Amino acid sequence: MADSASSPKVRQALERARDGHTDKTTSDTLEGAITDLWNKIKAQEDYVLNRDEFALFNYFIYRYTGNAIAQRAVARFWDHYRGDPNAAGGKT
Repeated sequence: MADSASSPKVRQALERARDGHTDKTTSDTLEGAITDLWNKIKAQEDYVLNRDEFALFNYFIYRYTGNAIAQRAVARFWDHYRGDPNAAGGKT
């Protein structure tokens, strides 16, 4: 079983990938996490992504272009998103 999207290992790998550092360890970590997350989304029709899961899913969103399950998962995230009430200009 891969690390969850909320684990420090996955969050750090995602940051490295966003910065263009896609070594094998980073890629393997992210691939394992997105596979587990996608399986969870497919298995639970009404699953709502948390912020870390959405960040990971959004990194790989190109893979799911036109996929109705993915579109509904993203819509559910935004329907439930409350933002950071401590951030300036954040949604409440």
